[in-house]
Amino acid sequence: MKSLKGSIVPVVTPFDNNMSIDFDGMKKHIEFLLKNGSHGICICGSTGEATSLSLEEKKKIYAFASENVPASIPVVAGIVSSNISETIELARSAKSSGSSVLLIGVPYYSRPNQEGIYDYFARICDSVDLPIIVYNIPSRTGSNIESKTLSRLRKEFSNLIGIKEANRDFEQMNRDILECGKDFLVYSGIESLCFPLLCVGGAGYFSATANILPNELARMYNLFSDGKWEEARNIHFELLPINIALFMDTNPVPLKAALGMLGLIQDILRPPLLPLAEEKRSELMAVLERYKLELIK
Repeated sequence: MKSLKGSIVPVVTPFDNNMSIDFDGMKKHIEFLLKNGSHGICICGSTGEATSLSLEEKKKIYAFASENVPASIPVVAGIVSSNISETIELARSAKSSGSSVLLIGVPYYSRPNQEGIYDYFARICDSVDLPIIVYNIPSRTGSNIESKTLSRLRKEFSNLIGIKEANRDFEQMNRDILECGKDFLVYSGIESLCFPLLCVGGAGYFSATANILPNELARMYNLFSDGKWEEARNIHFELLPINIALFMDTNPVPLKAALGMLGLIQDILRPPLLPLAEEKRSELMAVLERYKLELIK
């Protein structure tokens, strides 16, 4: 498998005025991310408004990403579903399209117990011959995969290689590494924990902020890997204000507003998400100006 460490960007899904996928905009945005040193890209995740996309749209995005990303860069295909048949169908489509890895979310809304979560991932691991990263995001799913459940899956299925913890419980991130081994790939999905996770052996992070500041997120990992911890830590603290600002509303509402202000994509979301409220836009713009970004006003 291609190297999957560092800054893996959870890419937004640009839409046009008709709320159709803007593939030209997506291509330009991916080129911007890779030009600025991103180590990988992830499509159809929470930041990509996955739940607003149809199955066919997701399949098209998988294929599009694989066609427009160099072979040396990992493409992570996100799958967020509570329907096991749909999950397996999408996983197989991602594999046939050329995706490198699958990022599969813990089932949402149904709130399975630990045995149900184990069974869900066991069936997927048995059905798809592609590396799998578990996506644990309790705030959206209502369920949390415990470290011991993760360890059980890790021991039984060689293609389950890691977890993205969009989980503010930093202790659990540590337990994941303890239970699953130091070679297990643990990524942060919480912006303020990206650097701290590296310090305990994390593999990298999926940071929405990297859509705006890809170079800084990639540099933080590169500096850390080179043993320049203090310089990496400085970037961590420099990023905290924008990390906070980008979550003043549901992700990716502030992020798309910011990308619109920068002229990178159109600030268009699909319902039930709505554009960022006007009073918050001025607050967000003030934060962006601190980073000397060229805004379209």
